[in-house]
Amino acid sequence: MTPWPIGISTGCFYHRSIFEVLEPIRDSGFVELEICSYPHHLDYHHEELVQKAGDHLQKLGLRAFSFHAPFAPQIDITSLDSAVRAASVKELKVACRAASLMQARHVVLHPGPESAGRPPPDEFDLRMANAAQSLNQVACYCQEIGIHLLLENMLPHLLFGRVSDMLYLLGEIQHCTVGTCLDTGHAHLSGDLPTVIHKLSGHLQMLHINDNRADWDAHLVPGQGTIDWTALIRDLQTHHFQGGLILELSGRSGEPVSEALDRAHQGREFLVHAMKEWRDQI
Repeated sequence: MTPWPIGISTGCFYHRSIFEVLEPIRDSGFVELEICSYPHHLDYHHEELVQKAGDHLQKLGLRAFSFHAPFAPQIDITSLDSAVRAASVKELKVACRAASLMQARHVVLHPGPESAGRPPPDEFDLRMANAAQSLNQVACYCQEIGIHLLLENMLPHLLFGRVSDMLYLLGEIQHCTVGTCLDTGHAHLSGDLPTVIHKLSGHLQMLHINDNRADWDAHLVPGQGTIDWTALIRDLQTHHFQGGLILELSGRSGEPVSEALDRAHQGREFLVHAMKEWRDQI
């Protein structure tokens, strides 16, 4: 037993249909899943298909812990163009509807666009205000359909890549049900990992678990990079974390499903062992 459920993101199977991988995932011992929104994996615009996937999850005894909202250059809730913002909010609401149909507990959203760099202060402030307004619309919709919206910390080179930016946005959202998802790899690259759990502790609902060597967003199996997992587990315990851990590992084109699941199993065993070591020390 572990203090937190350990699940897997289907993102490592983004190049395969979700219907190809659910039974192998179940057979590997995972129960909690984050569902990837990549259209080739699951077309979240197709409600009948989404419902079918949700029914298949239940039949197999699997649970959608979370659904990862789409992220792409054309989805920009900070845009200076009101039409782009409106289209982006509409697209995110479609994804949230899909999450609800699959009975997901959470929907995870990148609060900023997939664009690098920080604009001049006046433009940045305007984009921040646009993001807050858009997120309030999405958060309101999530509350209506009964799922929790979680904002994910972004890569440090992207707009809103600072934890302080995400904390500001949380303060601007009017719905108290909105929380955060900590991506360990992103926080390691930004240098925030030693302090981020303390900063997010009041909002933290789940973690995307992956490792890297502080050079690029490699989404390695935990233990294969340079993250101090003992310190991370200590911080989670210290701040009474009660959410879930979702292994979000890289997807390799052409890799057999069994090999990806072997890596996920390796990551789960590493975390279980690290938690046991921590308990033995206290």
